[in-house]
Amino acid sequence: MRIAETYADYMPAKLKLGRKHPDPVVETASLSSVEPTDVWYKFSIPDETILSGALSALQLESITYASQQHEHLLPDGSRAGFLIGDGAGVGKGRTIAGIIFENYLKGRKRAIWISVSNDLKYDAERDLKDIGASKIEVHALNKFKYTKISSTANGNVKKGVIFSTYAALIGESSQTGGKYKSRIKQLLQWCGQDFDGIIIFDECHRAKNLCPSGSSKPTKTGLTVLELQNKLPKARVVYASATGASEPRNMAYMVRLGMWGKGTPFPDFSDFITAVDKRGVGVMEIVAMDLKLRGMYIARQLSFHGVTFKIDEVSLSNEFIKLYDDAVKLWVEAMERFQRAADLIDAENRMKKTMWGQFWSSHQRFFKYMCIAAKVKHAINVAREAVKCGKCVVIGLQSTGEARTLEQLEKDDGELNDFVSTAKGVLQTLVEKHFPAPDRSRIHRVLGLNMTQKLKSEEKKEQDSKNYNINNKRKFDRQTSQSAKKKSYVWSTERNLSDEEKRNGHNSSTEFKLSRSDSEEDILSNGEISNPSSDYNPFDSDSDSDVDPWDRRKKKATIKQKKISKKTCNYQNKVEGMLTEKVCNNYGNKCNKSEISVIDEITILDAEPQSLTPSKVSIELACRMKDELLVKIDKLGEKLPPNTLDQLIDELGGPENVAEMTGRKGRIVQTEDGAIQYESRSEVDIPLETLNLIEKQRFMDGEKTVAIISEAASSGISLQSDRRARNQMRRVHITLELPWSADRAIQQFGRTHRSNQVNAPEYLFLISDLAGERRFASVVAKRLESLGALTHGDRRATETRDLSQFNIDNKYGRTALEAVMKTIIGSESALVPPPQDYMGDFFKDVAEALIGVGLIYKIPNIPRELSLDKDYNNISKFLNRILGMPVELQNRLFKYFTDTLHAIIGQAKKNGRFDMGILDLGTSGERISRVRLFRFLRKHATGIAPTELHVVQVERGIHWSEAIERCNSLTGSKEGFYLSHQVRNGKQTAILAVAIESDGRNKQQKNESKKNQLFMLYRPNTGLQLRQETLDELERKYKKVSSEEVKFHWILQYNASCSTCSHAYWRGNCKNISMGVDCEVGLRRRIYNILAGSVLSVWSRVENILSTRSSNDSKMQVIRLRTEDNIKIVGTLIPKRCIECLQQALAADAEKVEEQHF
Repeated sequence: MRIAETYADYMPAKLKLGRKHPDPVVETASLSSVEPTDVWYKFSIPDETILSGALSALQLESITYASQQHEHLLPDGSRAGFLIGDGAGVGKGRTIAGIIFENYLKGRKRAIWISVSNDLKYDAERDLKDIGASKIEVHALNKFKYTKISSTANGNVKKGVIFSTYAALIGESSQTGGKYKSRIKQLLQWCGQDFDGIIIFDECHRAKNLCPSGSSKPTKTGLTVLELQNKLPKARVVYASATGASEPRNMAYMVRLGMWGKGTPFPDFSDFITAVDKRGVGVMEIVAMDLKLRGMYIARQLSFHGVTFKIDEVSLSNEFIKLYDDAVKLWVEAMERFQRAADLIDAENRMKKTMWGQFWSSHQRFFKYMCIAAKVKHAINVAREAVKCGKCVVIGLQSTGEARTLEQLEKDDGELNDFVSTAKGVLQTLVEKHFPAPDRSRIHRVLGLNMTQKLKSEEKKEQDSKNYNINNKRKFDRQTSQSAKKKSYVWSTERNLSDEEKRNGHNSSTEFKLSRSDSEEDILSNGEISNPSSDYNPFDSDSDSDVDPWDRRKKKATIKQKKISKKTCNYQNKVEGMLTEKVCNNYGNKCNKSEISVIDEITILDAEPQSLTPSKVSIELACRMKDELLVKIDKLGEKLPPNTLDQLIDELGGPENVAEMTGRKGRIVQTEDGAIQYESRSEVDIPLETLNLIEKQRFMDGEKTVAIISEAASSGISLQSDRRARNQMRRVHITLELPWSADRAIQQFGRTHRSNQVNAPEYLFLISDLAGERRFASVVAKRLESLGALTHGDRRATETRDLSQFNIDNKYGRTALEAVMKTIIGSESALVPPPQDYMGDFFKDVAEALIGVGLIYKIPNIPRELSLDKDYNNISKFLNRILGMPVELQNRLFKYFTDTLHAIIGQAKKNGRFDMGILDLGTSGERISRVRLFRFLRKHATGIAPTELHVVQVERGIHWSEAIERCNSLTGSKEGFYLSHQVRNGKQTAILAVAIESDGRNKQQKNESKKNQLFMLYRPNTGLQLRQETLDELERKYKKVSSEEVKFHWILQYNASCSTCSHAYWRGNCKNISMGVDCEVGLRRRIYNILAGSVLSVWSRVENILSTRSSNDSKMQVIRLRTEDNIKIVGTLIPKRCIECLQQALAADAEKVEEQHF
């Protein structure tokens, strides 16, 4: 058996309507094994739309199945929904427009379309126009006033599409009174109780975390999406998401698919999750297949044929490594100082928790920026070269670093003499805002003291240059103050204007300006508590944390002033509060009453009753530590790299040559005379609201040859070499930050690889020598290959695309990490030896470094005793934190971790307990034929679907004539037939060895790697073996022989293995057979029983039957095969001894049972 191939070419199976899609499309091989339901729905879409190709055959197929599904009601009385799982570039937008048009023509003239960005409203209008539905108007929900949508104040909107973002959907008005003070109430009133029109949840994975893990609560977005569906039970719901059915927890809001609830085997969602979580790796494919069988799901992806990709390794210069290691030392020192200062001022536990949350999120962002900085120069050179060759360039970034730039501007009164270093800004802001010591200048101002009397003159100078008073409001030139509004708008009072939404970051109409990554930075810099354990992954700031990004923005915009002082007040305020209370008693009426009252309020709210006011000496010492740290940051900051985005734009020709599609409001530029200044991105007559769309158009028209996109702002933007665009040059898509999730990377690449393109893009991954980036690049490369893309360079002949060997965030990865951490602190013996070429004590050095990144702690008062952080086996946290270790040590540790992982997986495979996901039967040359088929037709929530039990015979042996034919085609000196040295029961083992690498290399190379050369082995009874052998192992066990010598042994074992197991063949008897139990070990013909088709409805029964057997059998192994008559079957392997019970259980309440013999 082999790990499964992933994708198969796709064509609509049952609907023969419409023109072919303009680009090749694929479907997962497991979904392609399932036939969709029959089509009976009659279209209303006009013939000219179909004949013109405005809607392709596969888009019409989605519209048909969605409309067909909407005719069914679920057992609880609500209308059945449909899930479109198409990947980026297939044309989901046009499909959705087609569904809305179809319903409009059927008389359902109201629709709701919820998506991720307001920019996509223009795409929605374009899609409707393209299919001949321009009469359907699209209205933005956030433009309406908080009153009836159909009222005169809102333009009497009685029909059409209301377009909303998820952020706008949770919008509320702060005005007291009024019946419709939330967006959801407005929508419910507009729709009416009996609404049976369309509701589209586009990119619906944004509503995830309705069923969050751990102690976190459901997000408001998830709850609102659920409320909308519950309050409008007759609505025709469509979920659209490329990752919709990949993670079961994220399906909680998909209540209209009928997988759980009344009339299903799972009473509620938690039962469904429990059942799915127990089933192992391939289970979601089974769920997806079941949904397709019921006519509720369709998922296709654009083929990557024609796309090329290349991985460029950017070597780190010695200078950069030194800078990186210096930064590591400074962070370790910062951590120690934070800890000491917190102890000195006797900080409360809650203060410490917030402080460390800020510290580690800043730590992660700092080193993420350092990782990117290492690759910027290389990216610039590649981009210049591509433009010279007549191509255009797209560079993808996750975040823009705008928050740091604005802070620096405010400090320097808007005057700059160099580009702002985002990395320096992160560390500086952390120390200034969250170091557990008061701001001296503010304390002295509060107390009415002269600061110069307290500090030496040199300290004053140092302090003047470092201290940043967060309450100081300086005036810049007009542009700068406009840009700085980003910081102050959070607290402004909400007006009852339609486009001012407090819940939506205050300006939902320009929502694109607040990218997820940017707003995350602002929240962190404004002191909102972040979860100390919620580290994001190192190459993807847009990670799936438990906090809904929309919820984050909502929180940010709605926190009241009092709430701030309660929950997110920074340490300056808390410490000042404690100190002032004591000092005011001594200084009497010198204190400024208004300021003291604020501080007193903070003290009362935040101080624990038993906390003692720290001594003046302690406060002074903490202040000195802070000052010294800021001096060191300034010194290191001179060498730290500038903001990536500004550097890229500057070096690639400035804003006039580079199209920027990000969430920033302004940028730092270099003028012709070399001066550095801040300028707003807005242009004359072009508001920021539409600037990204204008910039996109300039790129598509060829006015600009380079585009830089941030992850959030680019959502839904199409930048491919479109046949309709003027700029049809080949796109070179450069990735500086590689997401560690292959799925998310494919989503990112969907910006430049879409339908209707003239030529396919080139992808370039830039990877450095830091923290296993090479491994993440491998995962993405494997996925792209499986989608049909070609790597630059040779493909190895035996590549099996085994993604499991690269995937580390799974149960084996967590077990490996646990073993590594326990080995390092000495509580467990090592599974694998430390690197032999390491100079020094590896475990001791790594332990020291892990103390420096907070994953290991020293136990107070017990020398040389270490303890682990509570999240020590959290993979993403580990990968984030090790970035804060010296370059060589982090690579050594990562290598040690992966070696341990391989050892653990090897052990699991030996024990037969390795969960390999979906397995392919028949990819190694086995011949598969069907023997019998039992077909059980069963009722489900919306109709009848078949559950099938297939009995297949697999012939895996190799006949002598086939073996000799293979041997004659071999050319290597060591390839050919071998016989074992060992003789058992008068017989020897015959094998055919085929070298994996060709023998056509020079002599020196051959001699060097001769012993390690790998061979594939074929046996007469079981064919190609999964395990490969080195030449050294081969020659130890076997001797090379001629075909005449081996012929007798080969034919003897081939014939015997038809009915004799290996035990009986080699030993003369078999324990199993003597006990009356069948034994199939080593038989060349094996019978497999596979349960396929719609299995969700009988899952619990199957589980009960399997669980009565041994634990090995109770794990549901998903298997995929293709028979000799070209029938594809994907299902669960059922042990032979369970078959009879299972047949009886399935037949008990089936509508009909059919049996077929072959």
